[in-house]
Amino acid sequence: MELVKKNIRMNRWKNHAATQLTLDDDFIVPDTMDDMEQVILDTGGIQVESSRPQGEKVVIRGKLDFKVLYRREGGGLQALGGSIPFEETVNVPGLTEHDYVNVTWDLDDLNAGMINSRKINVKALVTLNVQVETMFDAEAAVDVALAGNGEDVKALKEELEVAEIAVRKKDTYRVKENLTLPGSKPNLEKILWSEVRLSGTSSRPADGSVHIDGELAVFVIYDSEGDGAPVQWVEESVPFSGELEVAGCREEMIPVVSMRLVHRDVEAKPDYDGEMRELELDAVVELDMKLYEEEKIQLLSDLYSTNREIVPETGEVCFDQILTKNLCKCKISEKLEISRHDRILQICHSEGSVKIDETEVKDDTLHIEGALEVQLLYLTDDDSQPVQSVTEIVPFHQMVEAKGIDQNSIYQLNASLDNMSAVMLGGSMVEIKAVINLDLLVLQPVCRPVITGVDVQPLDTEKLQKLPGIVGYIVQPGDSLWKIAKKFHTTVDNIMDTNGLTSDLLQPGEKLILVKEIAQG
Repeated sequence: MELVKKNIRMNRWKNHAATQLTLDDDFIVPDTMDDMEQVILDTGGIQVESSRPQGEKVVIRGKLDFKVLYRREGGGLQALGGSIPFEETVNVPGLTEHDYVNVTWDLDDLNAGMINSRKINVKALVTLNVQVETMFDAEAAVDVALAGNGEDVKALKEELEVAEIAVRKKDTYRVKENLTLPGSKPNLEKILWSEVRLSGTSSRPADGSVHIDGELAVFVIYDSEGDGAPVQWVEESVPFSGELEVAGCREEMIPVVSMRLVHRDVEAKPDYDGEMRELELDAVVELDMKLYEEEKIQLLSDLYSTNREIVPETGEVCFDQILTKNLCKCKISEKLEISRHDRILQICHSEGSVKIDETEVKDDTLHIEGALEVQLLYLTDDDSQPVQSVTEIVPFHQMVEAKGIDQNSIYQLNASLDNMSAVMLGGSMVEIKAVINLDLLVLQPVCRPVITGVDVQPLDTEKLQKLPGIVGYIVQPGDSLWKIAKKFHTTVDNIMDTNGLTSDLLQPGEKLILVKEIAQG
């Protein structure tokens, strides 16, 4: 008798660590720029330049890039930008050099405030998330090969569904587009402020590629031609779609794809007539793609013989199973009262960012508590300060169904803003409507005993003689035909034939007649 073994390549989530760091720095307004009177808008993003494992630690180097739109003394707007570098060490117990390390970030808070007319202070709260996965090989018996010579071995197999990351790849997708100013807008003289936001993203695998869709929301504030001309703004949506080549990808795979903007640039350029009426958009989307594949494998879980003693040598194999993949849309509709001294004449621009504050597993669902941070840029009735901004927080609660999820489950949650609008209702009331995408993948760690070897000995006749040749038995909770047959030295087929059973399903309290069987060998 010889065991047929198979090498199973497993993927498992190993650990997760997070740390928060506060960035705080002062910046001087360059001599070429005007004095500051008021900060109107601020925005920023994190660039992770490197992540380097060192023992059971990960050293992360990066920077915060920020921009500030401010009102100049005497009127008019101007923009100031800068960077705050950082290096942070995150402890990750159990990390080894062969593990796969993925670093993500969340900009939890950003605040730029004036110290004086020539100096600002920038504070930011950043969360760095380190996720560690490991690949390992497990050898386990999947069948038994008999050599003849009267060998009679009963084998029990268990079919398991195993999740494995079949494809892991990072790639970029570039979007270049020329936008023309609407006919109602005057020619552009100078761009004062530009923002590009990613929204409405989706992905789906195909054979040999991954298809992506999304939208870039472009917002530009500019000085128009002519002395004393008022500040202008323009807002456009740029949809994009494309295919990324991904070797080994197949349509039936389960994708977990996150997208981030790592480069965005908007420049003014002349049109065919030489007038400054075009905007050139150049944006780069970074994609972190993981494609899971579910494979059904059969493991040899037990074996015995009626003509010899077989003692299995056992081990344990652990792996992940996909519990659920669920895309949920959370709809928000909220009326806010903007508490400002000035009167809002018109909303120029609105943008939002999703913050997940807390998650809790309860009753086959994942309860998500979060907030939509909404920033509004608007015109006022104050001629000395015609443009103002305000930030409001809209909390939300969403339950995402995930049958079987428990405290041991590992879940990956990607939250993104699908679309958002802000409409004046009159006075100081604003209605916010938004749709938040909550993309959830739940993995369940599972460990199973497996047979790694066997010790074969001659039949223990003394032990066998102590067993009755025929016995009545009452089925107990947890019993199976296999367990009963092995315990009473018979076979499943023998029990079914003797008792006229047509199914291998047993009920507690059921009465059986068991006949001892000794195979010749």
